Amino acid sequence: MVNLSDSQTAGQPALPQSSAPLARLSAAEAVFNAIRQDIESATVAVGARLSSEATLAAQYGVSRSVIREALRSCTALGLTVTKTGKGTFVVANKVGNDLTLGHYSARDLTEARPHIEVPAAALAALRRSEEELDMLRQIVAEMARETDPEAWVTLDSTFHATIARASGNNVFASVVAEIRGALAHQSETLNIVADRQAASDTEHHSILAAIESGAAEEAGAAMAAHLDAVGAALDSILNR
Repeated sequence: MVNLSDSQTAGQPALPQSSAPLARLSAAEAVFNAIRQDIESATVAVGARLSSEATLAAQYGVSRSVIREALRSCTALGLTVTKTGKGTFVVANKVGNDLTLGHYSARDLTEARPHIEVPAAALAALRRSEEELDMLRQIVAEMARETDPEAWVTLDSTFHATIARASGNNVFASVVAEIRGALAHQSETLNIVADRQAASDTEHHSILAAIESGAAEEAGAAMAAHLDAVGAALDSILNR
């Protein structure tokens, strides 16, 4: 097993010579799982500093952006904390009862989003402009083709922000804009830990179809179903 603690040998590739670099689509998930396993098994002790991004990238044969994705998920699960200029440290060996997603917790988002995004989707079905509808179509199409997890997460948060703006309600638009960073953290964590990307694409298509047809009740229901699925995925992570 790869030792991710900061040691004199941590910079040496620890994978077998026959091992190929991790595939891009599953790289962040694979690295995350390896780091999480080492932390939860106490191979890397609480209080230890993980190897640098550059060292981990060389160790796993992936880019530093993949390492950053994996480490952000470890932080979201409360396993690590990153201190600027000092590194990433292990602070717990098991997942807590909530996730930290930017400035908000997963529980905060799960409780608040249905009260904001469900009515916003319903209003968007009635009020969206042709320009906003075209933007939503383009976003959904790009998400279906996107193979870069980081780019997909950006598109995901843009999709939800665009719906909020299309609602014509400035309160909904402002609130979603405020939590947009947390939504990106949430999507990234769920994609890595719970493999949610493909399911989200399908759910986004349903939301778009309802907005496109001007069906307010269906748009609200489609958004509610999407948020329910997100909440269930979060629960599965916390209760794993």
